[in-house]
Amino acid sequence: MTEKIRVEGTITVHKYEPVPYDEPEQGPVLTRIHVEESFSGGIEGDGVVEFLQSSSPDGTASFVGIERITGSVDGKSGTFLLQDQGSVADNIVSGEWFVVPGSGTGDLTGLRGEGGFKANLGEGAEVWLDYWYE
Repeated sequence: MTEKIRVEGTITVHKYEPVPYDEPEQGPVLTRIHVEESFSGGIEGDGVVEFLQSSSPDGTASFVGIERITGSVDGKSGTFLLQDQGSVADNIVSGEWFVVPGSGTGDLTGLRGEGGFKANLGEGAEVWLDYWYE
């Protein structure tokens, strides 16, 4: 078993562009959300992500997304993809993510990992990633 190393950090959102694509009279609204953000801490760099989200009238939501991060993990540079899934409840955004296998480039070739994020709605997220290399 390969040893996992944990890095922690924060996300700052720079662009948040929701576009509803299905708004039925009843049931959850479906929205595509384009986000551009930066990471600091154990992950340094910029991320771009597309989320698909279902939102209920009570303010809860469920979302999935794929994000490309360009930067570094623990000082090793390259790019990689994170696949996200999460929810919004009681004005808290939380979820889990994993590194898409085979997505690492540069010094991050072979990167694998899993982690997550948590934030108050509309604020920067606290993030973590337990990573290893194939």
